[in-house]
Amino acid sequence: MNERKLVLHVLTVLVLLVTCSSLAHAQATRTWVSGVGDDANPCSRTAPCKTFAGAISKTATGGEINVLDPGGFGGVTITKSITISSEGFEAGVLVSGTNAIVINATTTSNVVLRGLDIEGLGTGLDGIKVLGGLGSLHVEKCTINNFRGTNGSGIEIATSTAGATTHVFIKDTIIRNNGQNTGGGIFINPTGGAIVKASLDNVRTEFNIFGFKVQGSTTAVVNDSVSAGNSAAGFTNAAAPAVLFLTRSVSANNGTFGVVCQGTTTSLGDTTIVGNTTATTGTCSP
Repeated sequence: MNERKLVLHVLTVLVLLVTCSSLAHAQATRTWVSGVGDDANPCSRTAPCKTFAGAISKTATGGEINVLDPGGFGGVTITKSITISSEGFEAGVLVSGTNAIVINATTTSNVVLRGLDIEGLGTGLDGIKVLGGLGSLHVEKCTINNFRGTNGSGIEIATSTAGATTHVFIKDTIIRNNGQNTGGGIFINPTGGAIVKASLDNVRTEFNIFGFKVQGSTTAVVNDSVSAGNSAAGFTNAAAPAVLFLTRSVSANNGTFGVVCQGTTTSLGDTTIVGNTTATTGTCSP
């Protein structure tokens, strides 16, 4: 009888140890980062992590990383559905010579980036780069600045999963001082049969090589946005089968063209084009 009790006691202890270990490694649906955090922490509100890279491994798919206070939280690679959000605090993503935020997830994944200050120090490659396939990307209230490394852009959508459609939503965002060679402000460039459907609202692209450029299988709608002071064109529809609709927007003081209309359709509705070297080129529709 004593031996049986001993065995049961040992088994109970083992079960408790396994359970505690599993709980210790469980991913949370909401995690936190702080400028004075530590990536050895569990990323809870009372014990936050230091970086987005440290928090993302402890955040469940579909979960959210929140910023507790101002800080620089470093670059991150995203491979799953997640939200990274800062409301009211400066959330810096500072990189040099590399990409800041790389998204290489599944075609059913959805990523939200909100309230981030993404800085490339003049040598960064892409501020936000999307590869492979992705269900949707939402960029809200962000500033992306100074990504001027080789072919760098503020945002580059370079999906390549055949037949997959990625929805891109960019709102209330400033993208400036980006681009070198083929790079610029926002570059949407799906290849390999990938499809992108993009919507921009209240977006400013300023002082980049180009402001906003689409090509490949892209349909983009731009509302209430400004592209100004770029060294090349403000808005570019580079080639068919891309489709670009501009509504209530402004292209001003750009170094070559206000709008390049070379894709399948480029429609200009209530759009102001002023102060550019040349207003438009190609076939633009009213």
